[in-house]
Amino acid sequence: MNWTIALPEIVLAVIGLAILIFGVLRKQDAVLMCTMLTIGGFLIAFMLVLTGGKGSGFNGQFVADSFSSFNKLLILTGASLAAILSLDFNHKQGIERFEYPVLMLFATVGMMIMVSASNLMTLYLGLELQSLSLYVLAAFARDDLRSSEAGLKYFVLGGLASGLLLYGISLVYGFSGTMDFAQLAKLLTNPELASPGVIVGVVFVLVGLAFKVSAVPFHMWTPDVYEGAPTSVTVFFATAPKVAAMALLLRVMSSPFGHLVAAWQSLIVIVSIASMVLGAFAAIGQSNIKRLMAYSSIANMGYALAGLAVGTPDGVRGVLVYMTIYVFMTAGTFACIIAMRRQGRAVEQISDLAGLATNDPMLAMLLAIFMFSMAGIPLMAGFFGKLYVFLAAVQGGLWTLAVVGVLSSVVGAFYYIRIIKVMYFDPPAGAFDRRAPSLSFVAMATGLFTLLFFLFPSPVVDAANVAAHAIFK
Repeated sequence: MNWTIALPEIVLAVIGLAILIFGVLRKQDAVLMCTMLTIGGFLIAFMLVLTGGKGSGFNGQFVADSFSSFNKLLILTGASLAAILSLDFNHKQGIERFEYPVLMLFATVGMMIMVSASNLMTLYLGLELQSLSLYVLAAFARDDLRSSEAGLKYFVLGGLASGLLLYGISLVYGFSGTMDFAQLAKLLTNPELASPGVIVGVVFVLVGLAFKVSAVPFHMWTPDVYEGAPTSVTVFFATAPKVAAMALLLRVMSSPFGHLVAAWQSLIVIVSIASMVLGAFAAIGQSNIKRLMAYSSIANMGYALAGLAVGTPDGVRGVLVYMTIYVFMTAGTFACIIAMRRQGRAVEQISDLAGLATNDPMLAMLLAIFMFSMAGIPLMAGFFGKLYVFLAAVQGGLWTLAVVGVLSSVVGAFYYIRIIKVMYFDPPAGAFDRRAPSLSFVAMATGLFTLLFFLFPSPVVDAANVAAHAIFK
């Protein structure tokens, strides 16, 4: 049993248990130390993923390849950025508890297991470890009614999605006799011989995973959870778990069910188009910037799913490039949102950004960079993310998907540019409080990545290309 390929997950889990014991013994004065230890744990896991070997272990239930390594590095980056942003926010909101970074760490371990799963049971275990931690995080501000409501909604709908996923897994196992990805791929080599029960099972698995990426029509929880959960939790929700769920979708659909592409492609196309259209139009009427970001994330997942629908290495490469850019854009945007604090109170309305360019030109410029990037303005990172996805869709003959994607992107540009208009052309609404260095660091680092990506795209694109081909072997 080659257990060393799971060394990043094992080490991170042990660090999590150690931090938990340390936090229990030290109580309230341990919060900062626990968060710093968690970020240190992420860095150690990052290095172990970079230097770790490739192969499969645990009787073929766990795989380490270029695809899993790429996504684990992205998950750890997103989790680290979210942990840094939580330092200042949780302290000022009075929800500074040592359990917070520990929950983040165990959710991250679950995500890393998800992207290395090569068996439907491993997939489920990783997914549930992530989900259980996220349920608690959503309701972490327990004295805030909105946060409790967000946690309950996510828990109920997440439980329903898990039930559907388990039902799908049981159907696939019942009609094929195996849960192993490699054996499933062999059994389904000839799509015409695939049992109808397996096809139905695949659909249910797809539904369960679509909930995790908040794709339409399984998006109902997203706006309420994004708005109700503490903003430090929302930034975590919007980055790492999205990468893990999308990576899981890519591996499951491309590896064991890759030969059934004709059966599931039309379903992915419908979900992708619905997500892009609903995300674009529903965000127009939003006045709360966190709800706007929720609908924006639904649209973004629609764009990413367009690459999956193609069912080729080029399509998967497009999704991986898109998700990388999405994580940096989203973390940067939420760093700016967390900086929206007036007289010690967090404000979330778009109108609160009025005249920001006068009061805080640096914050306004950074938020403008992220908004232009999300709108897909050329030379910004977001433009290249969409370019790779839509290019793959066109090459795969999915013209309708590409055209709808471009048109919904144009509609989406309206509400992104509206934020820029409010910041630069509306009369000032009052200056924000002085922001913490941690917020400035994340906003500047992600802003530079977003702005300068066009100069150095090859490291990300080449790594995504190698990762994409790893699951089509």
